[in-house]
Amino acid sequence: MHFALTEEEELIRESARKLAGERLAPLAERLDRGEGRSEFLANLKLLAENGFMALNIQAGFGGTEAGTVAFALALEELAAACASTAVTTSVTNMVGEVIQAVGTSRQQADHLPKLADGTYPAGAFCLTESGAGSDPAGMKLRARRDGDDYVLDGEKIYITSGEYAGLFVVWGVTNPDAPKGKGISVFLVPADTPGVSVGKAEKKMGQTGSATNTIHFDGARVPAANLMGKENDGFRVAVGELAGGRIGVASVSLGIARAAMDAAKSYARERKQFGQAISEFQGLQWLIADRELDLHAARLLILDAAAKKDRGEPFAKEASMAKLFASEAAHRCTDAAIQIHGGAGYCRDFPVERYARDARITRIYEGTSEIQRLIIARETLRQLG
Repeated sequence: MHFALTEEEELIRESARKLAGERLAPLAERLDRGEGRSEFLANLKLLAENGFMALNIQAGFGGTEAGTVAFALALEELAAACASTAVTTSVTNMVGEVIQAVGTSRQQADHLPKLADGTYPAGAFCLTESGAGSDPAGMKLRARRDGDDYVLDGEKIYITSGEYAGLFVVWGVTNPDAPKGKGISVFLVPADTPGVSVGKAEKKMGQTGSATNTIHFDGARVPAANLMGKENDGFRVAVGELAGGRIGVASVSLGIARAAMDAAKSYARERKQFGQAISEFQGLQWLIADRELDLHAARLLILDAAAKKDRGEPFAKEASMAKLFASEAAHRCTDAAIQIHGGAGYCRDFPVERYARDARITRIYEGTSEIQRLIIARETLRQLG
């Protein structure tokens, strides 16, 4: 088995690390305090200009064509510096991928270059509703055909990048009489569409630099040409794209976990108790060893899922395994980092308390840990025939 990265993948990882260190890390603390929005948007534009918003998009549409492994490597580096920026980057990439996968040639030409070059500051998925979270097939937003248009009525909640996304990918019910999950379609909806409005940002525990909003659709009229794929086939599209998004969330989780443990290891070598650095105590060394195992295992699971996706192989089970393990590992690593810092880790003078808050959501969005276990079990049993 060949584990070496390609020269291009190494270059993208190093480029992401450099940009993250120079531009993202210095802003992360201010974003966490609710400041620095203009600088945040400038960083999104810079990421687009450097190819990070379209890593798996064809060059003809302005994309990088670097693949999913490069996507995972880049997100780890970005998340180690700023999880809020990394999750925005991840979702924008996935918006581009769904347009490339099921969009018409016109839809691709109209929107992919704008995602790739930063004309759209970000892209957003509108899937979750108050009664349709882990069960997206239970959505209620109505998309009613009216002549050459569809009229959208309803709302979506917890939408990442809602207030500054230039483009929404929106799922709605086009056939309310169809069996559950069978009457759903997916549409491209520019943010400036009349009838689309953005609610206030949620006040979140972590990843506060990434806006999360309710999006309202009040008689929003979109051309029938904005339908992606076939009518009533949108739920299948959603399930497929969630699998790819889980590789992104796993990579973000890993970046947060790595940053937390890097901070903890540095602190352990500097902090002295009983006349020696606390890194000399066996109990702490074992804690570090266990978390190092978490980091390495998470990275291997992520790269395995990403490589399968790049090869065109089934990867849903592997993506769920990577997302589940990496997000749970991020919890263990950030908790350990606070413990190693002692009382200092509970104070905002050190970044580890922010890492812990940023990590918490990774076990929830893009499918909870419980949902990942259901997917892994289902796929495992299905493979037995």
